[in-house]
Amino acid sequence: MPFSVNPRSFVLGLLTLLSASTAAAQSPAVPSMSQNQPPISIGQVTVNAGATFAGSNEPIRSGLVWRIYEDRGDASQPVIVARSTSPAPSFTLSPGNYIIHVAYGFASASKRISVQRGNLNERLAINAGALQLKGAVSGSPIPANRLTFSVYVPEAQNSEGRLVIAEAKANDMIRLPEGTYHIVSTYGDANAIMRSDLKVESGRVTEATLNHRAATVTMKLVASAGGEAFAGTAFSVLTPGGDVIREAIGAFPSVTLAEGEYVLIARHEGKVHTREFKIESGLDRDIEVLAKP
Repeated sequence: MPFSVNPRSFVLGLLTLLSASTAAAQSPAVPSMSQNQPPISIGQVTVNAGATFAGSNEPIRSGLVWRIYEDRGDASQPVIVARSTSPAPSFTLSPGNYIIHVAYGFASASKRISVQRGNLNERLAINAGALQLKGAVSGSPIPANRLTFSVYVPEAQNSEGRLVIAEAKANDMIRLPEGTYHIVSTYGDANAIMRSDLKVESGRVTEATLNHRAATVTMKLVASAGGEAFAGTAFSVLTPGGDVIREAIGAFPSVTLAEGEYVLIARHEGKVHTREFKIESGLDRDIEVLAKP
């Protein structure tokens, strides 16, 4: 029997087959449970930071050091993940928990933050001010390189209870937490010392000049008044009670001393020579010791 095909039925069947094949090609393959899932992309978060003076809310525009620590919530050592010295930094962080810390000299503030999404604005208030110190003698400024300052926090009956900073220089900006401090100013490297208690207020710079009563003298051992100084002379400056204040070796070493009375001993070639002298504030001069035959 001859085989016959209905043209209409053939065309309809062919279209149905093509449609099914196209749908199968467009359908995504079902992944195997043993395949690794693609990593999930986690968005970054921007944290904009700034600091203000406590009380006034005035922005702090310099002298800041920022650190961001990962907050692990346990007793382990915090890990720094970011830092900046900008007055208004922006940190890009992954979602998580952090500790934001800002230091202003010896003052600081910190805060725990939770970073999840979007942008965060964090403002930390620091209860701090600053000291700027100078020195003078008899109304004349003391050169900055001749001065050092030590700053203490008084404790109980001890004005020098806790040292905050030693050997700060004149005109330095010493940033400190608000409070009262004991200042020790040293002029030269002997006993010309002045002390003062100063208050630091939040958001303010306290400028102070400590007035010394001292003078600088140049020591000489000479054969006659106004004569040439002997080289290699060993000098000792003592109080009338015998306490040694300063020792030096040379032809004409200098020393800055507090106002008062002193004894100068000069040793040269096995001989000892002495002289008493007095320091008057602001009167710099030569102190000659006559070498006796």
